[in-house]
Amino acid sequence: MSNSHRGAFYGGGGPLRSREGINTRAAANSNEIQLRIDPMHADLDEEIVGLRSKLSQLKNVAQEIGSEAKFQNDFITQLQMTMIKAQAGVKNNMRRLNKSIIQQGSNHVMHVVLFALLCFFAVYLWSKISRR
Repeated sequence: MSNSHRGAFYGGGGPLRSREGINTRAAANSNEIQLRIDPMHADLDEEIVGLRSKLSQLKNVAQEIGSEAKFQNDFITQLQMTMIKAQAGVKNNMRRLNKSIIQQGSNHVMHVVLFALLCFFAVYLWSKISRR
């Protein structure tokens, strides 16, 4: 509604009047307002059509928001499933890697011990040969 169509209501206990010909006055019960429309000054049909078009636009926006929210929700669900699969794959690979490290670690220890024995034997033989 534009500013030219907005009615300014003034209080004070007396009748309230707008620029469009809508008059209100306080009823006996203070929670109720009586409304009298002066058809000579009001173009209410145009206002109703304008409100209907605005309501239709709001409905379209709400539907677009709903479809976008559904799309985002589906995307997040797919992303969560992908993350769960990736986490399971990493966990399996870590288990395999740990098993491989344990097996190769014992092999490495054996290789180091054999190398140390070989070096000790080589130094022993060299010391025996160099004494002669």
